[in-house]
Amino acid sequence: MWESESESLGGRDYGNGVLSSTKLSVKTDGFELRGQSWYVATDIPSDFLVQIGDVNFHLHKYPLLSRSGKMNRLIYESRDSELNKIVLDDLPGGPEAFELAAKFCYGIAVDLTASNISGLRCAAEYLEMTEDLEEGNLIFKTEAFLSYVVLSSWRDSIIVLKSCEKLSPWAENLQIVRRCSESIAWKACANPKGIRWAYTGRPPKISSPKWNDMKDSSPSRSQPVPPDWWFEDVSILRIDHFVRVITAIKVKGMRFELIGAAIMHYAAKWLTGLIRESSGSADEISSCSASNSNGSCSSWKGGLHMIVAGMKDDPPTVQAKDQRMIIESLISIIPPQKDSVSCSFLLRLLRMANMLKVAPALVTELEKRVGMQFEQATLADLLIPAYSKGETLYDVDLVQRLLEHFLVQEQTESSSPSRQSFSDKHMYDASQRGNGTSAKMRVARLVDGYLTEVARDRNLSLTKFQVLAEALPESARTCDDGLYRAIDSYLKAHPTLSEHERKRLCRVMDCQKLSIDACMHAAQNERLPLRIVVQVLFSEQIKISNAMANSTLKEAGESQYQPMISNRKSLLEATPQSFQEGWATAKKDINTLKFELESVKAKYLELQNDMETLQRQFDKLTKQKQTSAWTSGWKKLGKLTKMTATDHQDIRPQVPNAAEQTRKTPRRWRNSIS
Repeated sequence: MWESESESLGGRDYGNGVLSSTKLSVKTDGFELRGQSWYVATDIPSDFLVQIGDVNFHLHKYPLLSRSGKMNRLIYESRDSELNKIVLDDLPGGPEAFELAAKFCYGIAVDLTASNISGLRCAAEYLEMTEDLEEGNLIFKTEAFLSYVVLSSWRDSIIVLKSCEKLSPWAENLQIVRRCSESIAWKACANPKGIRWAYTGRPPKISSPKWNDMKDSSPSRSQPVPPDWWFEDVSILRIDHFVRVITAIKVKGMRFELIGAAIMHYAAKWLTGLIRESSGSADEISSCSASNSNGSCSSWKGGLHMIVAGMKDDPPTVQAKDQRMIIESLISIIPPQKDSVSCSFLLRLLRMANMLKVAPALVTELEKRVGMQFEQATLADLLIPAYSKGETLYDVDLVQRLLEHFLVQEQTESSSPSRQSFSDKHMYDASQRGNGTSAKMRVARLVDGYLTEVARDRNLSLTKFQVLAEALPESARTCDDGLYRAIDSYLKAHPTLSEHERKRLCRVMDCQKLSIDACMHAAQNERLPLRIVVQVLFSEQIKISNAMANSTLKEAGESQYQPMISNRKSLLEATPQSFQEGWATAKKDINTLKFELESVKAKYLELQNDMETLQRQFDKLTKQKQTSAWTSGWKKLGKLTKMTATDHQDIRPQVPNAAEQTRKTPRRWRNSIS
């Protein structure tokens, strides 16, 4: 019996799903299976043997010749009247389909179901059971069942499309795949509120109820239907049929974020190793896609664990070939919109694509897709091993290409608006500039964290490190603490660098953008070149001098200092645990160094005062040495003149003849001078 809802078929008698022939030529009670051979339960001995694989069918010529054009041609074209055996190894559907076709030829009732209809339809086409031989032949009957019963049922369309996997290219040529794909796409794009048919839904172990049971109870009546209700049913299909369904769904106009979520659900089910925890991952993706309209899913957790698919030079296994085909197909059907799938999913897909050696053109396309939303990436997803024959542990060149695609995309978006009015365009440019700046800042923090991790690889060349660090513009980093951590990690892992190479490495960092903690750590970092340490101390001294000089702007300085603290905390949280522990130890040393720096400042002020005192004394001594005897004599003369005038004023009331005394005094001075 059918497992689908019975419908009126225009007066045609399908016997409620039981297909029978009204014209009987050989009376029989049915077929009997004896070992690997089928026999007709009749008194007439069989005169014809049909062999399909390991199964033999002992039949009669007349029932087959009356309804099969291929049998007629094989027997009569052989010009052997005594031909009693035919081998049909290439018959689509195999022995199961031929058994049903043979029963139809004998007039035995055949149960048509969604599981056997596709094989029987292809077998009827192969056997050429057309209307020219008999009205209501097998091709007509099976075609009517497909059109009127299967395509009107969601569940049956899925089952038929699944059964077509073993019937290529017959199912393709007979348009069974196309018709089922379009039927599935039409039902998947229906409004979830109006869905009244059975679907598997989220619990994969519970089979969907029959259509006859759905007349009284439906999902729409008992509970609301989620927008991702069709994900699980469609994910059982083979990749080529899944691509056909998704393509048809795109034509119907479904939202791109739902299409992307369906692709992620399919990848989680068929790509082993795409996610760390397979249990519950598909459900998380489905629920995330249903609730999140922008298509970016934050619940996609875990990273790719390594898949051992053999050595690089070994031929790929069957499983590797299948997964490579799945990845190539999924890349080709991802919607072009930016947030159709998450960046984390794209990076995991890119990792598997590099490992399985997917076509370079598709890998490049996938890299461009990652570059479109590179600011959404995480550090764990960027740590992609170098599967090619390279010296480095991680694929640094890949991250460099992703960063280049991101910068190109940012530049394209910033120059894209051209048909807007002046005011609208100005506002749009301002918003785009703000979004682009924040995106670049997030990417800068991501790149700094990546550099900190890959810097521990001793095979990483200085040129690759420098190129990746300098790829972003200077405006992308408001604080270079993350870059300083990466440089310090590189210096630790490469102790044999020359002084020139150390200076070249430190040029990628701006000492003026370092926080106070980073400056204190750099001041006692013995791995840094001496010139860099001097620059750090000089920049810090300038900051301290400006802070002391601009005491009136203290409140503004504190308001600007708070975001620096938050940025530094976020930078520290984004670093690995091992480096955070090292940084905590370094902070203790920094606090000690702060105390020593205060002492040095106090001593510096004392020395400065002493130096000024000594300078004044030195100036006095220098002036005394430069004065001559005449100069000292005239100075003494001036002093004596002032003293005499003072004495004269004091004794004027006592001495009566002051004028004579005044005249005598100069003569005595002149004699002494001469």
